[in-house]
Amino acid sequence: MDDVFDPATRGLDRKFLEDVWRGLSAPQKTLPCEYLYDETGSNLFEQITELPEYYPTRTEIGILTNHAAEIAAALGPNIVLVEYGAGASTKTRILLDALTDPAGYIPIDVSEDFLLQTADQLRAEYPGLPVTPMVGNFMADLQLPSDVTGKAVGFFPGSTLGNLSDDEIHRFMRQARHLLGADGRFVLGIDLRKSPDILVPAYDDAAGVTADFNLNLLTRINRDLNANFDRAGFAHRALWNDSASRIEMHLLSLKDQSVEIAGRQFDFSEGETIHTENSRKFDLDQLRQHFTAAGWALELKWLDPSAYFAVLLLRAAD
Repeated sequence: MDDVFDPATRGLDRKFLEDVWRGLSAPQKTLPCEYLYDETGSNLFEQITELPEYYPTRTEIGILTNHAAEIAAALGPNIVLVEYGAGASTKTRILLDALTDPAGYIPIDVSEDFLLQTADQLRAEYPGLPVTPMVGNFMADLQLPSDVTGKAVGFFPGSTLGNLSDDEIHRFMRQARHLLGADGRFVLGIDLRKSPDILVPAYDDAAGVTADFNLNLLTRINRDLNANFDRAGFAHRALWNDSASRIEMHLLSLKDQSVEIAGRQFDFSEGETIHTENSRKFDLDQLRQHFTAAGWALELKWLDPSAYFAVLLLRAAD
């Protein structure tokens, strides 16, 4: 792709465009889930976390609130909390309030405007705490700022690990092991396997907020990549894939239609889907194998009374 010779692509985000073109050219059309989280998408996701059907957020908050003192005691003082996919940092405040003399907070997120707004709010709420936002994909090969002096502790709530494949989990955990160092620790939120009767409504709420979140991806592509998706021609679908132990989010084409994206045409048949996101539900014994292979050891774990969700504390291992 060359801007000089292709006016249709001039000035566009090359990686975004190439990811979209590549994904929509596959036999099962896909779009990377990271692009769901522009400013509008990030705000919609925060609304999702407050829905009655969406149990993960309130369940994890309950675990963190009930066990914050234990987590803080295990971590000790002088902690620099490094949060992957920080969002609104709602759960972060629970840990920051419990930690003894935290040395800093480094939120990482792809949505720059949303990230910077949240960082400003946290500076106001914690005036003595250095807050250093990093704009980027948590799957990238990241480096901490050179002036970090405290003990680095990763924080990855929300079971966002469930968006990743086995290979991606291994790569992410290895990169986190490298970033956080030989003495690194990691606080990780994990959604556990349970009945589809609980899972599916959590990703297909009655108010339609999750549908708006998913469909907003088409709006973003129209806006940022000179596309002409008819948003009304697609519908949100959430499906439980038992063999893969995951919820899948799709955008279902409601008719035969064609879409042009920066000069390239893509055809959709009625009933064809675009696979936009996975949310895997884990078995702890299987996860332990992933952690061991990536250089981590499970140190402590906390579950809610229904065993819907787990918060894990990992430590770097040889």
